[in-house]
Order: sequence, then C-alpha cells, then structure tokens
Amino acid sequence: MRVLVLGAGFGGLEATARLSDSLGDEVDITLVDHAEGFTFGFSKIDVMFGDATPDAVVHRYGDLTKPGVRFVQSTVRAIDPEHRRVRTDAGDFEADVLIVALGADLDAPATPGLVESGCEFYTRAGAVAARERLASFPGGNVVVGAASLPIKCPPAPSEAALLVHELLTQRGVRESSSVTLVLPVGRPVPPSPDASATLLAAFAERGISWIPETSVASLDAVRRVVVLSDGRELPFDLYLGVPKHCAPPVVVEAGLTENGWIPVDRRTLQTRFPDVYAIGDVTSVGTPKAGAFAEGQGAAVADAIIARHRGNAEHDDYVGTGFCYLRFGDLGLAEVHVSVTSDGTVGHLNGPSPELLATRTDYTDERIRRWFG
Repeated sequence: MRVLVLGAGFGGLEATARLSDSLGDEVDITLVDHAEGFTFGFSKIDVMFGDATPDAVVHRYGDLTKPGVRFVQSTVRAIDPEHRRVRTDAGDFEADVLIVALGADLDAPATPGLVESGCEFYTRAGAVAARERLASFPGGNVVVGAASLPIKCPPAPSEAALLVHELLTQRGVRESSSVTLVLPVGRPVPPSPDASATLLAAFAERGISWIPETSVASLDAVRRVVVLSDGRELPFDLYLGVPKHCAPPVVVEAGLTENGWIPVDRRTLQTRFPDVYAIGDVTSVGTPKAGAFAEGQGAAVADAIIARHRGNAEHDDYVGTGFCYLRFGDLGLAEVHVSVTSDGTVGHLNGPSPELLATRTDYTDERIRRWFG
C-alpha cells in the first residue's frame, strides 16, 4: 500500500510513525515537506526570548529512520485529489492513500506595515528576528497583536505579552514601558474559562493592557502607531504580531477547500475525495489549530488505515482533545487542555507550575524518539 503524506508537522509525523510502527515494510510511505526539519511551535517562543538557540530547536528530517518511510524534501506544486497524484519539485507521486497535512500559511503582507515595521514570531525566522530586536530593545511601548482569526497555538500571544513584561522588568525598564495585548476574541483563551481567568488576573497584576474583540488592521511606520480594526490607534516602539493565517495556495487550487479551509468528516477526517484525508491546521474540523490536535488527528487517520489494511472493520473515530503549553514567566509553565465534542467545547488549566517545565522536556524528547526513530 502506497501512502503519501504531504507535510511533516505534528500530524504528518504522527501518522507516518504510527503506520511505520504497525506495518513496517508492509506499507510504502513517502513523506514530503519543503523544510529541512521540524520545530515545535513553543520552541519559537524559547528562541524569541533567548532561552534556546535557533539551531538547537530544529529536528532534521534527514535523521528520520523509520522502516518503510522515505522522506523527500521538496515543495508541493499541484495536487490531484481525485486520482491521488501530486506534483513536486522532486518529481510526481501517486498514492493509494493521500494525507494532506500542509498546515496553515502565514500572510504577513496582508497586514500593511507589518513586514516593514513589526516582527512576527510564528515562524523560526520571525522568532530569530524578534530575538534580535528584543536583545537591544531599551524599553518603550510594546504591542502584541493578531491580525485575524483563526490562529495557531491560541495561547501564544498571551504568553508573549507575559514574557515581554518579565524581560522588561529584569532590565529595570518596565515602569517606563507599556505592554498591550490585542486579540479579536472576548477572552484570551476562548475554549478555557479557567485559563482565561488566570491570564486576565496575571495581566492585571502586571499592568498589561488587554484589548479584546479587536484585531490589528495596519501599522503606520511614520507616525509609529498600530491601527486597530475599530479605528483606535496605539503608539508602538515594538510590535510583535501574529499574521493572517490561510490555507496554502496549492490546496486551494486543488479544489479541496471551502470557506478557506479543507472540510473533513469530523469522525474520520476524510475529505470528499475517496482515500484522501486532511489533518491539522489546514482543516476546518473545529478544533483549535495547535500541534497536539493535529497529532491526535494523525493518529486517528493512521489507525483507520492500519485497521483497513489488516481487514478490521472497526477502529476508533477521532476524538477532539488536546492541549497547549503556556509559559507564565517566573510562575513556570501551564497546560491548557481542551476537549471539542458534538456537545460543545470544554477546557481547563493545569498549573502554572515550575515543575511542568520538565514535563514539557519529556514530551518533546518522547515525540522525537517516536517520530524519527
């Protein structure tokens, strides 16, 4: 059986590893990604604030040694979902089963002035650039904001605001500075009232201004103001922004998307095309766009493929549960757990606690061992 996996993020790596561990050489898996390696999303925050070096957070795909898996570093140029054919810069591929896990692209130019005057911190390159700005930042007006919804790792902007506060405090310039968080939601982490309440209390205690239900429309580099969607303006000396998210153009051009994202069956993660699945941030499945949810979707799809290969009619459907890590500065780390079901969304907060930092290290180490062999 030929399985073609497009995208080697949380979802693609989890699906690939499960198929390899269960079927080994019984399956021919081709994993395609344009990048040289995988980086956990939360590691970009570590890079941004000087807690990790850029190279240290990259887990190179060339080190992947899973049985039955071939990694191809290349860019996907066209997808024919009806015939499960894919064109890449490295050649054409055909598959019996196609898994689309290409994630969400970031469109920084969609926010006028962001590229010229601000920093995005959702890519590794962006985190490195933000790190350089923060390293020499003397203090002043800092705005952390998002251009639109949805966004990957929803707690990350709140985390950035907390860590900026801590950094400026350590430098002794916090009292002469301001930190403002702008998000187009009513509370910092919408699925989790506990997390949102804890964050709002932390913002109030630290003097971080919170502007809800508003997005960032543009940056005016001449007047040094952030223009909000409601017309208000905020002065800024440093802007840390979350760019607009969108499905990769190759997915849109393939006719896979509706209303911007790939619709899938919520239980099986199948698209409207036979034997074509979509997982992770590229879908509109209804769960947060975060790595742990993509990982769960990759596991569910792999289990379904394994069951079919072995002639088993029954397998577990996808269950929409996952979590995100959230650093609270000197208070340590928290876990924001969310469960999305047909009855609604439930979330709760574990922590913050300094002890959870070790738990995050164990989490990353275990996945790299399992995904890369």
